[in-house]
Amino acid sequence: MNSYEAKLEAFGRLLTIMDELREQCPWDRKQTVESLRNLTIEETYELADAILSSDFKGIKEEIGDLMLHMVFYAKIAAEKGEFDVADALHAICDKLVSRHPHIYGDVEVNGEEDVKRNWEQLKLKEGKKSLLEGVPNSLPAMVKAYRMQEKTKQVGFEWENTEQVWAKVEEELGELQENIRTNAPAHEVEEEFGDVLFSLVNYARFIGVDPETALEKVNRKFKSRFEYIESNAPKPLQEMTLEEMDGLWNEAKGRKNK
Repeated sequence: MNSYEAKLEAFGRLLTIMDELREQCPWDRKQTVESLRNLTIEETYELADAILSSDFKGIKEEIGDLMLHMVFYAKIAAEKGEFDVADALHAICDKLVSRHPHIYGDVEVNGEEDVKRNWEQLKLKEGKKSLLEGVPNSLPAMVKAYRMQEKTKQVGFEWENTEQVWAKVEEELGELQENIRTNAPAHEVEEEFGDVLFSLVNYARFIGVDPETALEKVNRKFKSRFEYIESNAPKPLQEMTLEEMDGLWNEAKGRKNK
């Protein structure tokens, strides 16, 4: 592994290259924080893909790409006289020190939950008006549900046990089925379906499952098995019966690591 000095040198090299690109490259000169936004989102998802695949070579590459984007934003901000990369780094360092009084102060904690609870309370003291204020509106809905539930838990807005949460899931399922049975308006069915998903996310938390990761792994599994059907079908899929395709699906299930 690189020494501390080598790491600082590498970061300095990136800053120098960013300065050179911003001055000399037509594409880099043209970029704004708005034009970079979607590219940053794409790079973040590429990192998420590499993490799910346990691809550390890919993780290294995507971390580099995201570091470049962070330096790029800071460079543009410095040009506008707003802040530079040192300001951003000092700000996060100050925040970390402030929100870890059990490390940099005299607060005592008894575990992870105390740390998270203190973190949220400190955010409110810093001027946040709501526990949920820090949850981005543009987060994917399932991730947002999980994050909101995690945050409200810190002030005791939480079921006492897993059985209560599952009872809520069953209650919401019943309400959804009743809406479907009575031909309720589409917007009411949609709302009840959302309630089911929200309660399932809550149940996932209680049993120690990250619902977004779990669903993505199922997506990957489904994709792999359906691609197996496509690759091994003796005739066009449109000409196959469901039973024939299901047979190939079961073959795919029997393959290792699928």
